[in-house]
Amino acid sequence: MTPIQHAQQIFNRQHKNLPEITVYAPGRVNIIGEHTDYNDGFVMPCAINFGTAVSGAIRDDHIWNVYAADLDETDEFSLNVEIPKSEHKWANYVRGVVKFIQERYPDFQQGANLVISGNVPLSSGLSSSAALEVAVGKFCQQLGNLPLSHTDIALNGQKAENQFVGANCGNMDQLISALGQENHLLMIDCRSLETTPTPVPQDVAVIIVNSNVPHDLVTGEYNTRRQQCEEAAKFFGVKALRDVSVEQFQKREAELTALSPLAAKRARHVVTENQRVLDAVEALKNNDLTCLGKLMEASHDSMRDDFEITVPQIDYLVELVQLVIGKSGGARMTGGGFGGCIVALAPHDKVDAVRKIIADNYEKTTGLKETFYVCTASQGVRVI
Repeated sequence: MTPIQHAQQIFNRQHKNLPEITVYAPGRVNIIGEHTDYNDGFVMPCAINFGTAVSGAIRDDHIWNVYAADLDETDEFSLNVEIPKSEHKWANYVRGVVKFIQERYPDFQQGANLVISGNVPLSSGLSSSAALEVAVGKFCQQLGNLPLSHTDIALNGQKAENQFVGANCGNMDQLISALGQENHLLMIDCRSLETTPTPVPQDVAVIIVNSNVPHDLVTGEYNTRRQQCEEAAKFFGVKALRDVSVEQFQKREAELTALSPLAAKRARHVVTENQRVLDAVEALKNNDLTCLGKLMEASHDSMRDDFEITVPQIDYLVELVQLVIGKSGGARMTGGGFGGCIVALAPHDKVDAVRKIIADNYEKTTGLKETFYVCTASQGVRVI
């Protein structure tokens, strides 16, 4: 059963009525451009065919009653008083989105009953949180008939995650969940918010392998990396590392290293990663999977050695995939790091061999069982 069917069915069962509004927002996988978004840089994700559905109906008061079907938990809060934090982590994503929409539109006080259901694996680095934020934002827009664009909804979701939940994320996850296009990767300029759709080559599969090493960005090292990047930007006298070219970095690399070796390593990753995203767009335009594969490999090496966010299980998965696909595609860690998933672009005829080499070796070596997905690049948030 899909999340849409599940949310609608549970709503019907709970409220003895059909939902008036159902929206769906996808998770995402980032093909290249990691930890560049909050540095005002470039990313190239796609929305995937896993996501979050919200089904609901209007109430005649100011109360939001929210049921998370997959967790069997309920949250309730009122829109005519200041929205406080909840002890349930998932509920704060919902509350934060509503709170900041209310800040923008103080007259939005419409109560609703909602059911949420999703199939994005939690803590996998595939943006279950962004899918939830964007879906709830779109639900609010429909409920209150608010003049919010999909970009507005995405940025509101990011604000909720930064300022209410407390994860210092960039804007990529929400933007791709809101703006994704079917069968396309989307290069996003995280400063101007300009997007460049790039078709996924027809014979290429998007493979995601979850290492099932759990991670939690709110308490992890993510915020530390962000501070180190800000330190490096300050050193270069720029607003963000986006404004530093590879040449400019190399000229002053020794100076920054003497001052702060870690900030220098972090900056080297971000500056070179931004260039790799731009190069990846060209590689895809030319259908040059060998070049794309090299860029993805360089991205992974940089995350491992300079940004230091990979773990041995993730490095091992990437090695296994590279053994099979050789020069016909690429593989790298994707997401915030410290666990989560790898992504690979590979010819369809290599998918079974990739699946087999991982099934034969990963659990035996690490004691963890992987989860294997073949995804399609999908449309962003939509009303059902």
